Amino acid sequence: MSRATLVNDVGEWLVDQALSEPDIVEMFENLCHRLYGIGVPIARARLTWPTLHPLFGAETILWKSGKEIEFEQFRHQDDVSESWQRSPMAYMFENGVAEMRRNLDGPNKMVDFDILQDMIDEGMTDYLIVITSFDGKKLERGLPETKYSRRVSGLILTWACDRPGGFTDDDIVALKQIQRRFAVAVKTVIQRRISANITETYLGRQAGLQVLDGKIKLGDGQQTEAVVWYSDMRNSTALADTMAAEDFIKLLNEYFSCTAAPAIELGGEVLDFIGDAVLAIFPYEGEDGKHQAIRCATMAMEMALDCLERSDERRKSEGLQPFDFGIAINAGVLTFGNIGVDQRLSFSVIGPTINEATRIEALTKSVDSKALVSREITETEPERWTSAGLFRLNGVAHECELFVPRGKADAMKVPHQSDLPRVSVN
Repeated sequence: MSRATLVNDVGEWLVDQALSEPDIVEMFENLCHRLYGIGVPIARARLTWPTLHPLFGAETILWKSGKEIEFEQFRHQDDVSESWQRSPMAYMFENGVAEMRRNLDGPNKMVDFDILQDMIDEGMTDYLIVITSFDGKKLERGLPETKYSRRVSGLILTWACDRPGGFTDDDIVALKQIQRRFAVAVKTVIQRRISANITETYLGRQAGLQVLDGKIKLGDGQQTEAVVWYSDMRNSTALADTMAAEDFIKLLNEYFSCTAAPAIELGGEVLDFIGDAVLAIFPYEGEDGKHQAIRCATMAMEMALDCLERSDERRKSEGLQPFDFGIAINAGVLTFGNIGVDQRLSFSVIGPTINEATRIEALTKSVDSKALVSREITETEPERWTSAGLFRLNGVAHECELFVPRGKADAMKVPHQSDLPRVSVN
């Protein structure tokens, strides 16, 4: 069977990949094995592409023959590193060069970039870089020295060989033929990854999945059981009025880092930032799931309060305005789905459980506690809580007993039901 036929078979496999939903790491690993299988002597390959993600600007996969494949994400940065400036890729972008090849042994050996010596040290004899644009445009020269993700919509593929004499001309032709079909498959995959990144960033993980699964009509949704975690900043209006806008935004983001970040870390779904409030849920199924969700929500509360204490000390030592907040935790049934109008939807949660949580949080100041939870939350680990009294919540027919973390009042005697204070809240 001819090399051209074998290369075409790999290309057809890539078309199948583009039409399915492969994992990009597995797809690249399989491609490298398939190329090696048809006689293209690759020993090392790297795939790099830009992404749209709040934390990362680019992602890369490194394949080495006989080694475990490596996936890495590069954080956004304002300045390019010296290693990037000295790299072949920087030269290619600066000069509009879409392909570069370097022989690393023999009479045509050329080592004019730092990374090439690294390749020689690894035993490589040939090195090929091909940049493929996703928009069909040629790479323009003279691009500014900024990070890769800002200046190209496409992929960079590097191929290295350890065979004496390096790649043959047929090998180079095969790699370049495969690159275009592979670029199509990669573009399909990373567009899905980017869509998932965007929806998860702005809607949350579960809501994002629901939207990507096609639940985008008004009224689409379902009822679910969940622990509701709600936090609101105190005195935010006064802070916004007295602080410079830039300083207030920094303060808000530090507050969100203390509150939303622990909820996400413990498996919660942050559904919304309502001004300076955080609404998160911990969905569950069954009693075991409920207990686990309550433990995670409680731990997120403790992490948030620990973060607040550290932040308060640091901000005061630096002469910055401290902040404060309250947290409420409740559990029950809620409706999770699309609300709004046909032209503008919000995938969120509604229901009495949410309303109760917001009203409970409003009471944290009255009971002089940064956290307040419903009785249902305390049933998993009752020894962690102390009753704060009976409260009448607006819209709730019965009085609700609420609890504060026991660590706040170890010496308090838990009162009998008849002794509990009664407070009404609208």
